[in-house]
Amino acid sequence: MTEDLGLRLGAGGRVGHHVAADGPARAHRHAELELNLVVRGSASYLLGDRRYELTPRTLTWLFPGQDHVLVDESADHELWWAVFRPGLVSRAATTMPVRRLLERDPVGQYSRRLNALRAGRLDALLRELRDADTVDDALLNAGLQYLLLSAWRAFLDSEDLVAGVDVHPGVETVARCLRANPVAGGLDALARTAGLSPSHLSRIFKAQIGVSITRFRNQRRLERFMSLYGQGRRTTALAAALDAGFGSYAQFYRVLRAETGQAPTALRRAGTREH
Repeated sequence: MTEDLGLRLGAGGRVGHHVAADGPARAHRHAELELNLVVRGSASYLLGDRRYELTPRTLTWLFPGQDHVLVDESADHELWWAVFRPGLVSRAATTMPVRRLLERDPVGQYSRRLNALRAGRLDALLRELRDADTVDDALLNAGLQYLLLSAWRAFLDSEDLVAGVDVHPGVETVARCLRANPVAGGLDALARTAGLSPSHLSRIFKAQIGVSITRFRNQRRLERFMSLYGQGRRTTALAAALDAGFGSYAQFYRVLRAETGQAPTALRRAGTREH
């Protein structure tokens, strides 16, 4: 399902910042082209049937036809993200090397590690554009076009490819199932869906995704909680936790503390920074 990112009418995109303490970034697909630049720490991206390791200075392009979810974040993981509306990409992609960014799901691998100088320049530009987001749409849109072209050039100039690792089809099936519905079945039911024994599924899921099925499920529950709870104006934390699939508020609180080290009020504040 394509997600509406809620971009302002006059904005051609948006720049934001994610840290592990904000809670799991939502699994999603959207009509906008996206880039991520890792600042510190480590994580993995699950894109369809491949898993990519993310370390500092990794620049990753995420295309509209791709479901993507961050998993296995280290406690200090931090990244910049930017999304670009199709119209802005069309206006910027006027030369052949850049026109690949107009594709919905291009063939190839689009994650590379930049050198320190290139990564530092993009870090500074992303920070400046995030600050400009509330100032002027014309300034923001001009900056987003410059960011798009600069980041693509930095990507092309890098030869440090981040190669993805193939994920077993059964593991991909279970991951997709839990992203769509975090309360979907127990281990036995998931194993039947994957066509694997429960023990084999548990073992290869942890090996290939980087987290256990239980933790992956709980992270998706936290995603749903944050979507339901928002800024705390639509529902109570208890109601959102139960609707997200937690059996009790106590279970939700334990998982939240384990994943983020924070209380629900901190996630409420972070909600405005998530995309």
